[in-house]
This record gives sequence, C-alpha cells and structure tokens, in this order.
Amino acid sequence: MKFQRTTLCYISNGNKWLFILKKRRGDQNLGKYLGIGGHIEEGETPDMCIIREIYEETGLTKDDLKDLNKAGTIMFKSDIYGEEEMHVYTASLSTEKMPDKDHCDEGELIWIDKDRADDLPVWEGDKIMFDLLRKGKTFDLCLEYEGETLVKTEFLT
Repeated sequence: MKFQRTTLCYISNGNKWLFILKKRRGDQNLGKYLGIGGHIEEGETPDMCIIREIYEETGLTKDDLKDLNKAGTIMFKSDIYGEEEMHVYTASLSTEKMPDKDHCDEGELIWIDKDRADDLPVWEGDKIMFDLLRKGKTFDLCLEYEGETLVKTEFLT
C-alpha cells in the first residue's frame, strides 16, 4: 500500500454543497458521496491540484469561485487502503455558472443540503469533518479505519 496525497473541496451554493456520487468501478469510494477533488500529481502543490480537480470534475474555474480556502488536513489511515494525506478546502460559487454535470466521468454531481450531508452514504469520519466545516472551524485530524469502520479519531490541533 502506498502513501497518497489528495485534495477535497466542498463547494457551496447557498445552503447546499456539491457532491460527487462515485460510480467508477474499482474506486474505494464507489457508492459514496464525496466533495470535489483528487490525487496531487508530481510537481503540484495542494492549491494547484484543487484548482485543476475542480475544473476536471465540474468545468468550473477559479474565477467561478470565491473564498477558496484551505479548511484543514486529514490523515486517513486504513488497514485496507493505506495512508492518505487529504487537504480539505471550501469555496462558494461567485458566478451564475453552474457545474457541468456532463463534465465529470467519475460519478454524478449532486447538490445536497449541508444539514442532510450526514444522512448520505459517506465515510464515518466525513461526518466529523462536515460538522467542523458547517461551524467554519479549521482542523488537523487523523482518522483511522479498520475496513470501513472508524476506530480512532485524533484531533491534532
């Protein structure tokens, strides 16, 4: 299992966040709802990656967003999937342009009420993150899983 570095962004429009319902076979997130993001490529910073990933998955550019900010970092540890350092961002739409639902080949783009996010099929630790994001708190935490069960949560700041 290798160490991965990724980004994830929760784009808001009013009281809704943009999610991808993952549908790509072989994806560890198949059937789960995630924010927009992906793997950091060689030579990329997390900031460069999230801008690229937002465009690749939604067709939105940096100019279509306001308040693109880093919200925190999560160290994801799994006995199945290895370790992942995830840089989490938030942003909101700054234009009338909406995400291009045909632009994403990884799943279906869906707007979900922020208050309903906990009811979706998500990783257990995402619910902790959602709570922090809704409160506008920055965070640095470690989430440890056995299979798909969250067994340890550690706040590092």
